[in-house]
Amino acid sequence: MTKLLVVDDEKNVRKLYETELQREGYDVASAESAEEALEQIAEDPPDLVVLDIRLDGMDGIDCLRTIMAKRRDLPVILNSAYSTYKQDFASWMADAYVVKSADLTELKDKIKEVLSARGKV
Repeated sequence: MTKLLVVDDEKNVRKLYETELQREGYDVASAESAEEALEQIAEDPPDLVVLDIRLDGMDGIDCLRTIMAKRRDLPVILNSAYSTYKQDFASWMADAYVVKSADLTELKDKIKEVLSARGKV
């Protein structure tokens, strides 16, 4: 089963994503901080990370840099309520950028697309 890691500091967002992505057939883990996510990636690497940008402590862009420095093979989708981060060159390291929405269709489609492109499906 394909394992996803959802990183978001908002508990309700994590729960929504977990529920919706489990319905799609994914094994879903979650982390509320970048630091927690990096620990989980080191201990039990997922097949893909859905990463919020605005996090308490280390932000998502710095987390993305750390992931890319250690695990270039790990696909990451940035998922933010702020489309302005698309202009940040550092965000281009991610496999995709999806603006948060109550409708998770775009995120689900992007997850399938990235996993397929990376040969993880």
